[in-house]
Amino acid sequence: MRARAYAVHLLTASGVVAAFLAVAELFREAPDERVVFAWLVVAVLIDAVDGPLARAWDVKRLAPDINGRTIDDIVDYLTFTFIPLLLVWRMGWVPFAPGTPGAVWIAPALIASLLGFANVGAKDEAAGYFRGFPSYWNIAAFYAGLAFYAWGETGQWLNGVALLALAALTVSPVRFLHPNLAPRPWKLPVMLGAFAWLALLIGMLLVYRQVPGWAVALSLIYPVFYAALSILIDPRKLSRG
Repeated sequence: MRARAYAVHLLTASGVVAAFLAVAELFREAPDERVVFAWLVVAVLIDAVDGPLARAWDVKRLAPDINGRTIDDIVDYLTFTFIPLLLVWRMGWVPFAPGTPGAVWIAPALIASLLGFANVGAKDEAAGYFRGFPSYWNIAAFYAGLAFYAWGETGQWLNGVALLALAALTVSPVRFLHPNLAPRPWKLPVMLGAFAWLALLIGMLLVYRQVPGWAVALSLIYPVFYAALSILIDPRKLSRG
């Protein structure tokens, strides 16, 4: 049982390998965003299963000398924040990038997300909520690329404004559901919807620079559902009502 618990820590830590390979792709002269996103998907899948395994196998008690939360936060910051935002900058999906002036759009998100990760109240595990925008910058980057390839320079400016708005939401008191910790009976539809949405995004990734408009519109259904549900079933909101 102890060996199994330590294996979960290794699984969580393996996400850093996906992070390394994603950055390695960005070092190429002509990086392929699809490869970067593919490694980020690997990191998402690891993150989706390690938490439930840790709780099911009582990892905190059986492997207490290693803090899995610390490993998880480091890997998550790299794969959910740093690398996706580096991708946006490297590919020129915001104005003035890839150049030093382009960092004006990226720096607020990097800092806000870091503050979010360091906030002791960022995750309300009992209620199943994140405080603030939960640093889903990998998703923001995915749609930023779609906007750039669809609208060019206009897409760059839209992306810049969107990143600044999401950075502000990251340090705001709004709350979003934690998919793995969503309350019943919502956990099952939230998780099934998330995996169906991920499958759709992977399909879109195969034709990333030529994704049809109907597919983009279809892919936005789940994020709208997730955001709306986060607001509607927030226990704090319901208690005030």
